[in-house]
Amino acid sequence: MHFVSKEPNQKRIDLSKKLKSNKILRVPGAYNPLTAKLIEEIGYDAVYISGGVMANDLGFPDIGLTTLEDVSTRSYLISRVTNLPTIVDIDTGFKSCKETIETFEEFGVAAVHLEDQIERKRCGHLDNKELISTEAMIKKIKDCVSAKKDENFKIIARSDAKEVEGLDKMIERCKAYIDAGAEIIFPEALEDEKDFEKVRKELSGYLLANMTEFGKSKLFSYKQLENFGYNIVIYPVTTQRLAMKSVEDGLRSIYDTGHQNNIIDKMQTRKRLYELVDYEKYNQLDEKIYNFSTDGHE
Repeated sequence: MHFVSKEPNQKRIDLSKKLKSNKILRVPGAYNPLTAKLIEEIGYDAVYISGGVMANDLGFPDIGLTTLEDVSTRSYLISRVTNLPTIVDIDTGFKSCKETIETFEEFGVAAVHLEDQIERKRCGHLDNKELISTEAMIKKIKDCVSAKKDENFKIIARSDAKEVEGLDKMIERCKAYIDAGAEIIFPEALEDEKDFEKVRKELSGYLLANMTEFGKSKLFSYKQLENFGYNIVIYPVTTQRLAMKSVEDGLRSIYDTGHQNNIIDKMQTRKRLYELVDYEKYNQLDEKIYNFSTDGHE
C-alpha cells in the first residue's frame, strides 16, 4: 500500500491539461522510485524515465540491449510512487509496438516516446546512427496509436534524423509523424538557437526539448526554451550523473581513508530519508492494522 492519491487516468489528464497551459513543463529523469518522490516534492511537472538510464543502471550501454520487461517493470515501480505523470523512453518500440503500448498503459504511464533508429540503436547524441525509413516509422506510430485505450495517453515521436540526413529532412519526417498520429514531437540532438527556432517555426503541435549534459545540444534555460516555443524540457540523465559522481567520490574516500567520517555531510540523513518515504504515515498505518487484527475492532 502506498500514499499516492491519483489513478493513472488522472495523471494522464493532468499531463494533457499541463500541455494546454502554454507553460513549458520541466521534467527531470528518475533512475529509481525514490528520486521520483523527490522530483514531485520539489515541484516539477512530471517524471521522465530514460531508456539510456535504465540500460546504464543495469550495467549495459544504451545500444538496444534492454527488454520490454526490463524497462516496463522499472517504469511501473517508479510511476506508482508519484502523483506526477510519467513519460517513458521506449527506444524503438521493442519487438511489438502493440504489446509495448498495452504494457505501459496498463502499468500507469502517461506518455511514451518512440524513435526512428534501427533496433540496434545508439544514444541520440552519438554519431553513426542508422535510421529506419519514414514509412516504417509511420507504421510504428500508427500501431502505437491504435493500441492505446486512453485518449490522454500520449504518443511522442522522436526523430534522430538531424545527424544522419540533416535538419530539413528531419523536419519532413516529423511532419509525417504528426500526420500519422504523434501528438508530441521530440527532435533529438538539435544544436543551437537556430535549430530550435527553425523546428518550432516549421512544425505544429507540441515539442519536447532534450537538455542532456555532455551532448550535442547547447544547454538552454527552461525560460529560453519556453521563449523558443517548446512545451516540454527533459533532463534525462542528470539525477543519475549526480548520484553516481557522489557515490564514486564517497567510495574512493572510504577506500583511501578507511572511514566515512569526513563525508558524512555529503550524505542524506536518516531523518530526511524517512521524510521522503513517509515513514511515519506507514508506521501509523501498521499500528492501525495491528490494533484491528489483535483487538478485533479499529
